[in-house]
Amino acid sequence: MKSSGLRGKLILIYLTATLVPLGLTMWTSVELLNRSLALSPVTELDSLSRSFERVSREYYQRARDWLKADAAAGRIAPRTFANSARASWPPRVQEFYDSQAPDRFDTGGNGGRILEYYQRTPEGIRLFTRELGIGMDELTIDFAHARSVLASTRARDLRRGFVYTFLAVASAVWIAGLLGLIWLSRRVTAPVLDLTRALTAVSRGDMNARVQAAPPGDEIGAAIGAFNAMADQLQQSREKLIHVTRLASWHALARKMAHEVKNSLTPIRLTMEEISARSTGPDAEFLTQAAQIVVDEVVSLEKRVRAFSDFAAEPPVSPESLDVNSLVEERVSLLRAAHPEVIYNLDLCPERPVAWADPDLVRGVVTNLMANAAEAARAGGVVLLKTAERPGKVEVEVHDSGPGLSTQARNTVFEPTISFKKGGMGLGLSIARKSALLCGGDITLTEGQLGGAAFRVTLPHPNDETNTDHR
Repeated sequence: MKSSGLRGKLILIYLTATLVPLGLTMWTSVELLNRSLALSPVTELDSLSRSFERVSREYYQRARDWLKADAAAGRIAPRTFANSARASWPPRVQEFYDSQAPDRFDTGGNGGRILEYYQRTPEGIRLFTRELGIGMDELTIDFAHARSVLASTRARDLRRGFVYTFLAVASAVWIAGLLGLIWLSRRVTAPVLDLTRALTAVSRGDMNARVQAAPPGDEIGAAIGAFNAMADQLQQSREKLIHVTRLASWHALARKMAHEVKNSLTPIRLTMEEISARSTGPDAEFLTQAAQIVVDEVVSLEKRVRAFSDFAAEPPVSPESLDVNSLVEERVSLLRAAHPEVIYNLDLCPERPVAWADPDLVRGVVTNLMANAAEAARAGGVVLLKTAERPGKVEVEVHDSGPGLSTQARNTVFEPTISFKKGGMGLGLSIARKSALLCGGDITLTEGQLGGAAFRVTLPHPNDETNTDHR
């Protein structure tokens, strides 16, 4: 599976699910915006302002005509500014006099509410006034401001600005969602890809393939955890299967060898005993000693042959509930007498774990491991025994303070060999692991806490569903 496969599908789903709704939303929004802007009163305000300007001008013109007519008809009394008093004239009167114009209209008062009509005469200046009712100066300022606002509004294309802004915001949100999806899909597909690679490796026989644990709390993390647990179980099962297969081959070889060697050893022993019994003359003592040496070695070989016969045999298995702490304490009491020079320490589980196994087989397993540990620790050494209860299983560990195991020994520690040390057969650990496997458990090497070798015996728990058929 390519890493882009699932990621591409997620992105395609996002595009399919968002592009059509996004397009419809943008089209609807733009249409509504255009209709809203089409209802804008800008055009009407422009027309109204121009009409108001024309009305204002016509009103001002009519007011001027009425004031001029009333002045000509003498219906309004003017205010006269004589030439002899020019020094005291107001600035506006002096300004009109200097302009040399025969007459002029102007606005005055608060906000231009008074219409002024200046008229030149030989005696001086006459000023006629009339109330307009509205401030022409204020009106001019308001009209100029309105025209400026309308011009500014026309200079800005509101429709285009609103549409572009909306499109930019909508596109930014959509792109942000797409980038977020790409980032999230990468986080999702990366562990899935690792899991797929690990599954492929396991299918090809690589039982060491594992996936780095994902953050817990989601389905992918649970799947990775389940795969790693499954791979561990498969690796342990394969190792057990390989060991059982080897044991089967060794069993066949042991039966054949025991049969052949036994057939040869018996007549040899009997013949040497007969020679020893009949030996006379000057060499009688030598012949007796030599015959005894041969007989002793033959007896030793017969003992080894019997050990191989026991190794090849399949002992009956009768599992039952077993108090592991009590069994360990019992074995320690027995072996303390055999190895008084060794210190035994106990670290037993306070919950007193109970296993489902054959008591005789488990006693043999623990005794073998403790005897090996005592021999490795030697005088003054320490042997530590621990018990623990794990989910679905019970554990017994045996640690010693001996020199430990070499790399080569660790790789072949459970394989049957021929040992010529005193009392050794080379089959103890092989038989012990075979007994543990028959009980539904196993024996494995573990990290030693005393600097030497350490073995862990795993036994099934009575509540383990795999033991239902044995009860």
